[in-house]
Amino acid sequence: MRRLISALTLCSAAVLSFGLDALAGVTAEDLAKYDLANGKSVHDASCAACHANGILQAPKTGDKASWTARLGQGMGTLVEKSINGYTAEGNMPARGGNPDLTDKQVGDAVAYMVKQVL
Repeated sequence: MRRLISALTLCSAAVLSFGLDALAGVTAEDLAKYDLANGKSVHDASCAACHANGILQAPKTGDKASWTARLGQGMGTLVEKSINGYTAEGNMPARGGNPDLTDKQVGDAVAYMVKQVL
């Protein structure tokens, strides 16, 4: 019993030392690679149409519950799916349906939305 309690205590301490960002799969260092101000502009112009209200099952901007499972995938996967499109859970069209967006603009917008729930 003592070994079990010690093991659980050690595991809990290790998990807490990594912080919630590491558990979520997205870190502050990941977000630092993106321009969040540009991401907000892109979000407001191109992404909010779906992400503000959860249209087509889009995770709502600022709604932690709708982003939790996605955060575990990490920024690289989130950005890739946003650039290329993804239909297994909802319907994320490539580049949010705006083919004029660059990869950088899409990444910045994803980072902006992720920052709203961390």
